Amino acid sequence: MYMIDLNSDIGESFGAYVMGNDKGVMKSITSANVACGFHAGDPVVLKNTIALCAEMGVAAGAHPGYPDLVAFGRRNMACSPDELYSDCLYQIGATAAFCNACGLELQHVKPHGAMYNQAAKSYELADAITCAIKDAGGNLILVGLANSEFERAAKDRGVLFAAEAFADRGYMPDGSLVPRTQPGAIIHDAALAAERVVRMAVEGIVESIDGTLVRFRPDTVCMHGDTREAVEMAAAVRKALEAAGVTIKNLKEVVS
Repeated sequence: MYMIDLNSDIGESFGAYVMGNDKGVMKSITSANVACGFHAGDPVVLKNTIALCAEMGVAAGAHPGYPDLVAFGRRNMACSPDELYSDCLYQIGATAAFCNACGLELQHVKPHGAMYNQAAKSYELADAITCAIKDAGGNLILVGLANSEFERAAKDRGVLFAAEAFADRGYMPDGSLVPRTQPGAIIHDAALAAERVVRMAVEGIVESIDGTLVRFRPDTVCMHGDTREAVEMAAAVRKALEAAGVTIKNLKEVVS
């Protein structure tokens, strides 16, 4: 039997500016990566998003990013490992506090954007993030790109790791994501995304941008909450997985 978690990056509104349809997306997912205020979100949005997780029975995770609201955390930064550790621990702690206030237990941590992509290829950065997760306590799960430095760092530090795939992103032949500046980076067709995710879950394969078959079997699949088709895609992916006999569970159940 195949089992998988479905996640989405949410809570990315800021003040009067609304980003995405969080409640609509959360009808189809089992785990939420909640922005912690550095790349997106603010304290009120964080509080309300965690409360929505509690209301809808969705497991909550911290989604720390670079301190770069202007570029939504998608620009590379030259942070030292100590800076990265401290920024992540700070954001994890804030999210955990709001979870505690809402009667939830923080489940996981998934770095955002450029932080995620840089650390996936740099053991030093991945290790700094992993150390922050470990020191935050609570036996948190690190969510990271499959077959990346995240997996190696988590193993070395004794931190639970969940391999992640993306429903709405294109893949390079080496298993990394197609940069957002290049054609084919974003998949907008919900049916195509669902078909790709089923193949990931059942066969452990995704086709890269040049046709190369990349092999991995994800524990969790992300649908970005800020895309215009996010609600439709999340529903389509879940429906297709269930039709293929894949059981949808939250991340803690999948990795344990």
